[in-house]
Amino acid sequence: MPVAERPVLEVQHIEKVFGARGNVTRALSDVSFSIGRGEFVAIMGPSGSGKSTLLNCVSTIDNVTSGKVLVNGADVTSLKSEKLTRFRREQLGFIFQDSNLLDTLTARENIALPLTIARTPAREVLARVDAVAARLSIAETLDRYPYQLSGGQQQRVAAARALVTNPAIIMADEPTGALDSKNARLLLESLETLNERDLATVLMVTHDSFAASYTSRVLFIRDGRLFTELRRGDQSRRAFFDRIMEVVAMMGGEGADAL
Repeated sequence: MPVAERPVLEVQHIEKVFGARGNVTRALSDVSFSIGRGEFVAIMGPSGSGKSTLLNCVSTIDNVTSGKVLVNGADVTSLKSEKLTRFRREQLGFIFQDSNLLDTLTARENIALPLTIARTPAREVLARVDAVAARLSIAETLDRYPYQLSGGQQQRVAAARALVTNPAIIMADEPTGALDSKNARLLLESLETLNERDLATVLMVTHDSFAASYTSRVLFIRDGRLFTELRRGDQSRRAFFDRIMEVVAMMGGEGADAL
């Protein structure tokens, strides 16, 4: 009998507390879950629920108060400065609501930046940038500067930059939050394709039920605790959207954007 593959991400009983004696805020309380290789998972919850804090702790942008975060079996909560920087660079890809592109660099140079920092040979950099740009349908934008691109193109360039290092997991924080409906759909379809075709592992924080309906699983968080989860299975995206909306309504939260 084959041994089950270890999850890419394991979150074990993490807690996050802000403040000191007499003025303590418990942002996360005993949160545990795992994500397998090739999963596309959303985290949803009302404003102030802890979803962004959770992503920050999982991605090591913030430190957990207690508990563990394991990526490919390695406990990243125990890593120190230099090793932590290397881990983020080599194992994680980030997509934020604001694309965070450097205005003085072309799209090609922005995508290549993490490889350049890692001193990847120039020939390999060019090949990897061209390959990821083709996968995200932005090959024609590579020699343009960010100000010459639409918001949707900027976000796909940011996604390409996150993917070019072949990270263990892509962390996306409200990646469609600043996009109109057309560009949001294009970005989500790109992420969905990367997930299905290339088995990219994606963890996405979103307040938007429409965005969450592209994923295979949704984790709902409320008051710093996991509230429930939904798995899409063989359902259509429309049917999954309707189920997500039911939970959002039950929680009394946001996310009621129409499909």
